Amino acid sequence: MRVWLLAAALLLTGQGAAGAALRIVSLAPNLTELAYAAGAGQMLVGTVEYSDYPVAARALPRVGDAWRVDAESVVALRPDVVLAWTSGTPEGTVARLESLDVKVVEIPTFRLADVATALRTIGRIAGTAGVAEAAATDFDAGIARLRAAHAGAPRLSVFIEIDDEPLYTVNGHHIISEVVELCGGRNVFAELPQLAPAVGLEAVLARDPQVILTTDDTIADPRALWRRWARLTAVQSGTIYSMASDTLTRATPRLTIGAREVCAALDDARKKLRK
Repeated sequence: MRVWLLAAALLLTGQGAAGAALRIVSLAPNLTELAYAAGAGQMLVGTVEYSDYPVAARALPRVGDAWRVDAESVVALRPDVVLAWTSGTPEGTVARLESLDVKVVEIPTFRLADVATALRTIGRIAGTAGVAEAAATDFDAGIARLRAAHAGAPRLSVFIEIDDEPLYTVNGHHIISEVVELCGGRNVFAELPQLAPAVGLEAVLARDPQVILTTDDTIADPRALWRRWARLTAVQSGTIYSMASDTLTRATPRLTIGAREVCAALDDARKKLRK
């Protein structure tokens, strides 16, 4: 994160130039959702494609998508601050906006703890610290309850599928992998260096996961897709689960929903594997 930019932005207290209401542009769907959760939704004047939650976000002007942003469109919205996604917004986009004298705050959302931090950061920027603190506290408490409830659960080996053609997964540094871990799972590809690597089918078969979790919403029946490989433990035991993508792949307060679903899936898998 660019610390001096963050420090500059934190001087803002919900007001922009000449005392007018603060104008915020978000450059990622998860940041848009975080802004609403932090009480700053009414200050958003623009965002990117796929910013569809909450419903009010769908009416905001678009300035591109998470990877390709039209800097001139951003400037035309006269933002006081732009929220950029540290792991997603291209560095070139940030540099271009800075060259146009736009204040940019980069928000990292690599780990579960980053969600509460992001809420508090946006709350300080927007002058909505009270709302943001309540949301952050609630999120932290929800994650802590799940972690405590599954602290002694038997560990299960899990393959996390985020796309089927080609086959993609996540490594141990990804936030989805952290969710699996807090539910008592072990990501079978945790050691890979890439955050979201492509993997071969042979590698999945060799690691023989006890559970398969898929966040690929395009797969109508993930069990049918994997049934061809009957020797897989997850196929034999019927421990293949489809997870809602938005509540598990976006680093927002809704991750508590996604985490509950993952924990419920692994609890179900433990029962089936004991039979």
